Amino acid sequence: MTTTAPTAPAAEPVAAYDTDEDLLARVLAPYKAHCAYLRSAVVTAHDGLSAARCEFAIPESCYIDDTGHLNAVEVNIAYNQMMYYLVAKSVQERLLTGFEDWTLDDFWRHQLPDILIARFSARFRRPVDPRAFHGELEFRSVARRTPAASRPFLHAQTVHRYWDADGGQCDGETTLAFVNLP
Repeated sequence: MTTTAPTAPAAEPVAAYDTDEDLLARVLAPYKAHCAYLRSAVVTAHDGLSAARCEFAIPESCYIDDTGHLNAVEVNIAYNQMMYYLVAKSVQERLLTGFEDWTLDDFWRHQLPDILIARFSARFRRPVDPRAFHGELEFRSVARRTPAASRPFLHAQTVHRYWDADGGQCDGETTLAFVNLP
């Protein structure tokens, strides 16, 4: 069986960036060593949006005995790592609408305290082997919002997918809020 994504990208990418090892190491620096699951990421961009296709490995769960399959906690951690890398690379390369004024210094300052998951969903369609799997995250939209009596923030819609060599499959949607804008 091949390890292709369950769905095709929305549009042909106009740019592609292989894994930046230094950037990846810095993105994963806040994680405990045994919780750094993201191994590589290829970032693509089209029409002011970006996506990442990633490889992951979870040799041992960081919080529970071996379940034999990817679980909701690990999906969320993998999503965070994939999203942080994608945003950092998008800022570095000026790929993502809404982040035109950000620098990498802005990203590092905002990575943990100001990038919030407002809504997260995951659907497990077939068990995914956590020891070697792939993931994909795609920004579908980014919009600046300014609520009454509040500071502006960026509101982003993303979709994510995970799969393995044996047909394991998981997917979902996530809404992000980027607050305390630079």
